[in-house]
Amino acid sequence: MVSFLEFEKPIAELEARIVELRATASVGDINIDGEIATLESRAGKLLSDTYARLTPWQKTQVARHAERPHFKDYVAGMFDNFMPLAGDRAFADDQAIIGGFATLGERKLMVIGHEKGDDTASRVRHNFGMAKPEGYRKAIRLMELADRFGLPVVSLVDTSGAFPGVQAEERGQAEAIARSTEACLKLGVPMVAVVVGEGGSGGAIALAAANRVLMFEHAIYSVISPEGCASILWRTADKASDAATAMQVTAQHLKGLGVIDGIVPEPVGGAHRDPVAAIANLAAAIEAELASLDGLGADALRTDRADKFLAIGA
Repeated sequence: MVSFLEFEKPIAELEARIVELRATASVGDINIDGEIATLESRAGKLLSDTYARLTPWQKTQVARHAERPHFKDYVAGMFDNFMPLAGDRAFADDQAIIGGFATLGERKLMVIGHEKGDDTASRVRHNFGMAKPEGYRKAIRLMELADRFGLPVVSLVDTSGAFPGVQAEERGQAEAIARSTEACLKLGVPMVAVVVGEGGSGGAIALAAANRVLMFEHAIYSVISPEGCASILWRTADKASDAATAMQVTAQHLKGLGVIDGIVPEPVGGAHRDPVAAIANLAAAIEAELASLDGLGADALRTDRADKFLAIGA
């Protein structure tokens, strides 16, 4: 059963009523199929209307939904022959970032992404998708390996930001993020990045300095979380909704600003309501973007990437 967000309460009430009526119909002789069909129609329309006019803060809540697909779900539903590669060859294997060889259709590639986890134990193991320096150094190693073998790189971004702890700073967090961003920009192979949930700060851009940057319809991408922005500007996280609106964190805003190249549609009600359809939409979008980059040489790909990012804000 889907967990409802705060703004979905009217939808939750309708769907609860539908469940009650179905339970009544299953044990009685009364035919209430017509009433159930009417309520289902109302619930579907309400869901569609609600998601058609989400505010930036509501989209932030959808992007963070606990039941939204994560990296392991995309790997299972989209890629074949996934071979994970571990470690940065210097310190440790950071489970917040996972990557390895895979195939998408007939195309061999390197896929890298953040994994948040989907229950308490896995969230702790993956550090809620917040990578440490060794995570970004692993990503660099995998990107350089892909470059060496002429394989395109696909990155799936879903993080609230890089891990801000003292240990990460001691091991060179800022330098690792900068090196990872540089590695993206230097690639001589095509790179497509997709923000599938949260794209937070340098922790996101370190895997998203790509030839093509896409976002899911209800994903967010920002230099700081709305709560972080609100705590700086208004000294209270209670203004997070205002901050999300002011920062223009949604895919629709960012497409208009030229920060991203395309928006991947989600099923009505968000990717968490129909992960299979969401994953299929994403696979088709990535394949199309990779096909558009076929035939470009290493220098052309680097120039394309540089021109793209230098044009932002111009």
